[in-house]
Amino acid sequence: MIDRRNFIKDSVVVAGGATFSNSVQAGESGTHPTGVGGCTYRLPQFKKRSRLLFQGDSITDMKWGRNQKDRNHYLGHSYVYLIAARLGVDMPEAHLAIYTRGMSGHKIKDLRARWQKDAIEMKPDLLSILIGVNDVGRNLDGVDVKKWEADYRFILDASSNAHPDLRIVLLDPFVLASGRLSNLDVYKKWRDQVERLIPIVGQLSKDYNAVHIKTQDVFDNAANVVSPEQWIWDGVHPLPQGHELIARNWLQEVSGRWSQ
Repeated sequence: MIDRRNFIKDSVVVAGGATFSNSVQAGESGTHPTGVGGCTYRLPQFKKRSRLLFQGDSITDMKWGRNQKDRNHYLGHSYVYLIAARLGVDMPEAHLAIYTRGMSGHKIKDLRARWQKDAIEMKPDLLSILIGVNDVGRNLDGVDVKKWEADYRFILDASSNAHPDLRIVLLDPFVLASGRLSNLDVYKKWRDQVERLIPIVGQLSKDYNAVHIKTQDVFDNAANVVSPEQWIWDGVHPLPQGHELIARNWLQEVSGRWSQ
């Protein structure tokens, strides 16, 4: 398993089936306090013109432009934007098409309600989902985990049936004790419910052969090195550097599965 505090490694870069001889590297800058080694990482392999779709709530939304003709704003400013920027530079020959359909405030049942239009009809080759924190925030006395899992399985079944070769990436919901969650009693209520959802994401990842990104672990490690406020400003929504943590882990984990 990849050490989450040393998850950026030197390796061969693969794009669209073609292997590049040079690794993508940033200048050496010493040991970073979070173990993040800059922009050196192995790239995933995708077929040319693959369609990558990111789904979720406000963390994925981040004000993406609903007008797809407006190429200045169509990806917003989340981890999706950072992943697209990195892959667009490092894998230009792949001509990847990257889309986000994250919707602020949405819960798993909201994804289910719009899944046909915002996922199935998008015909992605890779589907990445980050969902759950709104289910927690609106059900602090207890998320209905059976219903949550059933809705999650519904959307994964629908997507897998529509595209049997679909690649799937599932990210854990996460929170940190910062901003409105700085009060430890408040934070504990949120964290307790998040901890009920994380094992479900792990099991779904196994059942659907998905890449599982343990986002809560990533933020816990980073917060232990610096502070929660460095990464997430209100307990829920990452700052730019928090989105970068997600992006780097996403790239590392996805490339670890699909780089050969």
